[in-house]
Amino acid sequence: MIGIYDYTVILTYLSLLSAGTGIFVTLSGSGHPYIGVICLLFCGLCDAFDGKVASMKKDRTDSERKYGIQIDSLSDLIAFGVLPACIGVAFIRNSALFNGTIDINGPEWYCTLLKVVLYGFLVLYILTAMIRLAYFNVSEEERQSTETGARKYYLGLPVTSASVIFPFVAVLEYLIKADLTILYIATIVLVGILFVCPFKLRKLGVKGILVLVAVGLVEFVALLITYFAR
Repeated sequence: MIGIYDYTVILTYLSLLSAGTGIFVTLSGSGHPYIGVICLLFCGLCDAFDGKVASMKKDRTDSERKYGIQIDSLSDLIAFGVLPACIGVAFIRNSALFNGTIDINGPEWYCTLLKVVLYGFLVLYILTAMIRLAYFNVSEEERQSTETGARKYYLGLPVTSASVIFPFVAVLEYLIKADLTILYIATIVLVGILFVCPFKLRKLGVKGILVLVAVGLVEFVALLITYFAR
């Protein structure tokens, strides 16, 4: 059977399955953005530990290592690129501004044009995520040919940060009981720009990763409480 199925890739496969589930759910019917956000949080949890799990296997072949790098990037594109954009689509579909709940004064084409612009931002976000992941792979391969050891700094914002940033907006919407669709799209735009901006960001150590996992768990609990309390 084509592929690799040892324990070093299990978390990456689970992340992709979660991302696919989140995409299907958020695009079903009018959309379910908060279930998609929960799937996004799970993707972030898997990503936080997949590298550590892979490093535990000391006898990995060169093919296994390269395969792991490839599927990690492909999974990240879907989990942290496509899924957040689909959640944005669900936010737009459920927004009172676009589903007819609020009567917008002005020509009918205004609302349609605004939706097209917002969808355009979501598509561009996916593009920036892909560019960043591809560039990271190339630069990391070049770095490993001249240096040893792990990378200490990232150039630009890692795409995996999406697993913490976007759930925060979802939790905030429930807490303040307001339609934050425009804020979500604005966050999408900002994060996409930060993906491709060439600033240095120190790579998190074990403590930093654990802090992000804790933040993600708090967001997860908050989403569950607010979702079932509706």
